[in-house]
Amino acid sequence: MPSRESEPGSRGFIVPIGGAEDKISDRAILRRFVDLCGGPAARIAVLPTASVLADTGSRYVDVFRSVGAGFVCVIPTFTREDAESEASLEQISDCNGVFLTGGNQLRLSTILGGTALAQRIRKLNAHGVHVAGTSAGAAFSSEHMIAFGDSGSTPRAGKVSLAPGLGLINRIIVDQHFRQRDRIGRLLTALSYNPFTIGCGLDEDTAAFIGPDDTIEVVGSGGITIVDVSALEYSSMAEAGEGEPVELIGVRLHVLAAGSRFSLSSRKATPAPRKAPV
Repeated sequence: MPSRESEPGSRGFIVPIGGAEDKISDRAILRRFVDLCGGPAARIAVLPTASVLADTGSRYVDVFRSVGAGFVCVIPTFTREDAESEASLEQISDCNGVFLTGGNQLRLSTILGGTALAQRIRKLNAHGVHVAGTSAGAAFSSEHMIAFGDSGSTPRAGKVSLAPGLGLINRIIVDQHFRQRDRIGRLLTALSYNPFTIGCGLDEDTAAFIGPDDTIEVVGSGGITIVDVSALEYSSMAEAGEGEPVELIGVRLHVLAAGSRFSLSSRKATPAPRKAPV
């Protein structure tokens, strides 16, 4: 479960990003995250845990500095020992923003899961620190994480495997690179296991800025597919054999673009404000 807020509305933003976010031209998502963290007063910790590339952390340091962040550091957490160290805990506690890079979400869950650093990130977020993650970092942000699964549009039994995530929020299941990798089927499969959660399929260069009021605002050049199974009337998951298609009746779906909003509490979508004619 998410850490308890010190008072209602005190939680920081949670920002899952669908991967391949613009780092060169407009950089709308990363710029918005830096602005949330205070711009010149921003103190952002980058965790490159999910990646096996040596320069992943330093590349994000350069990008965040280029869009106005006052201070950016890399916390090298590549082992569970790193994630338990006092140095890592002290370093992250001095920041008002945390960024989890892309890579392999199972590296995040196996290295950070259950550690003092993971607990510290959850508590910091509950007390106002903003936490963003791209690609694997986005998948890891929620309580229920898609570990891996097959592409395709049809939900099928055994199509997806779930693992515990960081648990910043328990109302959604995130899937990334969504339309680019045809992942609607695996998100539907994940939701069919238990219709408590809401599916959030993030296109590349698209982010869900989830505020302390549990409202999502879409930022970026792509779309977010919201799959709401709260009114699910029937699921054949319990009877379906391995690899067989799963019937789901009563699914509600929204496709939202930049400026649109979705309330995780009321489960209502709001379109982006109309642009004035040129």
